[in-house]
Amino acid sequence: MKQTDILRREREIRRAQKKQERVARGEESETPSVGEYINDLAELFFHDNKKIYNIQSEIKILELLEDLKEDHPEKQWDNVLRKAVKKTGITEREEAVKQLKELMGPA
Repeated sequence: MKQTDILRREREIRRAQKKQERVARGEESETPSVGEYINDLAELFFHDNKKIYNIQSEIKILELLEDLKEDHPEKQWDNVLRKAVKKTGITEREEAVKQLKELMGPA
């Protein structure tokens, strides 16, 4: 076997070990990250290019917002809401963020 093949295999083994370590560390923390909340919330929205339609009616959105309130401090809530709405690409972002904030209620 050539030296380059041996080095390549060693690199692949190291990458696999690092990936396993990252997965193991990720499983230790049970609370989803802010980025996961942003992605999950954006996936739940039913929207066109202009507006999100299911903010008030979708139970899963309310449940996700309740989980967010439990898992992360209040200073991060606004960031999650704004980025999730921005990810949809709608034009009426402020109205959607306002509706989500009302749905979350006070801390």
